[in-house]
Amino acid sequence: MLIGYARISTADQNLDLQVDALRSAGCERIFTDRTSGARADRPGMREALDFARPGDVLCVSKLDRLSRSLGHLVETVQALEARGIGFRSLTEALETSRPEANAIFPIFAALCSVERSLIRERTMAGLAAARLRGRVGGRPRLFTAEKKALST
Repeated sequence: MLIGYARISTADQNLDLQVDALRSAGCERIFTDRTSGARADRPGMREALDFARPGDVLCVSKLDRLSRSLGHLVETVQALEARGIGFRSLTEALETSRPEANAIFPIFAALCSVERSLIRERTMAGLAAARLRGRVGGRPRLFTAEKKALST
C-alpha cells in the first residue's frame, strides 16, 4: 500500500498541493501534520509509521516534508527499511526500493541539510539587518520603563 505523509510548518500554509500530489501518485491513505519538521512529536507522522506494514511504501511530496535534519531523515528511512517499509519522494523521484536510490539517497539527504542551513543563514541575516534599522522582534515587553518607575 502506498501511504502518504504531508506536512506544513505554519498555519497560514496549505496542505492541498502536497495532498493532491500524493493522491495523484496513488496514495490510498494520507496522514498530515501542521507543525515544524524540526519537532520530534508529530502526531500525523507517528500515525503513518504505526499504520505502515511490511511491503508498504511511505510517500512524501518532497524530502524536506519528512524531516529537516539530515540525521533524522537518514534515521527515519533506515528505520522504515528495517521494518520492510519502502520510502518514496515524488519531487526528487526517489524510491528506496530501487537499487539506484541507495547511491542517490545520501546525496539528496545532504542537499536537504544544506538547504535548511541556507534558509537559517538567510533568516539570521535578515533579522540582523532589521535590528540595524531599529526593528526588534519578539513579544512586546509588558513591564515597560514607565511601569517600572511606578512600582518603585
